[in-house]
Amino acid sequence: MYVRRFATQVVVLTPAKINLFLEVLGRRGDGYHEIETVLVPIRAYDSLIFTPKLSGGIELSCRWAIGLSARDVARPKEPPAARELLCDDLPCGPENLVWRACALLRERSGIEQGATMCLVKRIPAAAGLGGASSDAAAALIAGNLAWGLHWPFDRLLALAAELGSDVPFFLKRGAAIGRGRGEKLDGIRSSRLHAVLIRPPVGLSTPRVYQHCQPKPQHVGAAGLVASLARGRASLVGRQLHNDLQTAAAKITAWIGMLQNEFAKQNLLGHQMSGSGSTYFGLCRSRRHARRVATRLRARNIGTAITAATIAN
Repeated sequence: MYVRRFATQVVVLTPAKINLFLEVLGRRGDGYHEIETVLVPIRAYDSLIFTPKLSGGIELSCRWAIGLSARDVARPKEPPAARELLCDDLPCGPENLVWRACALLRERSGIEQGATMCLVKRIPAAAGLGGASSDAAAALIAGNLAWGLHWPFDRLLALAAELGSDVPFFLKRGAAIGRGRGEKLDGIRSSRLHAVLIRPPVGLSTPRVYQHCQPKPQHVGAAGLVASLARGRASLVGRQLHNDLQTAAAKITAWIGMLQNEFAKQNLLGHQMSGSGSTYFGLCRSRRHARRVATRLRARNIGTAITAATIAN
């Protein structure tokens, strides 16, 4: 996350993430699932511009960066239930996690100041890339700076965990292994990886995907992948990718199986769905390799294709 503070506003570039590993261990008493996941930030960014006001409420405007609306992509032949989350809709009120993050910080701090925020989206929505969570983390950071709250990191982290399982990850720097519902994080070493990503013209609801997931009796564990990631062994990382939610997502939309078949033809180090979907990614040997694969996949007209390197630490 990149933060710049100006005289009258704070600007935050907030990254996406991919899950190199996601194992569902079981269902918890609170309705969430116990998971183990390896998250790495990638160089694909939304932008949040935060302007404080002396008084008043919270105002949020949102727009997609040019060329990233789902209307620019051919609509799939899917039933309405599978088309329910296209990436055109950008709510600007309490239903937006950015707005809620700002409102929560304002309420807990007890200040009377308000804010005007402008969010420019480049990270596809309902895609398993953590865009909304990353944007919410940006709102916490920007509000803390712009309002002069001087809250310590741990206090912001507690608010982030209230907002969503992925939000704490974006307050930290670099790759991490997440446990619990994903909010209990331990930083890990990570070398740079190059990836190509396809966000098909459908999104997926995270709760709905989890409803279709059946935890497996055998425990896989992320230790091997974490070790390969730290040593910079991209080929080994590619062979150790794992996501228990992919099978569940494939039951909801045929796009996951279609993307799996397309990526299998591309001679990649490894490929799988990110998070709860619907974005599918493949690990490449180099930046040039990623660009070549993206060009071929774009020609297939199967969604929005981007290339991105992971942020090493």
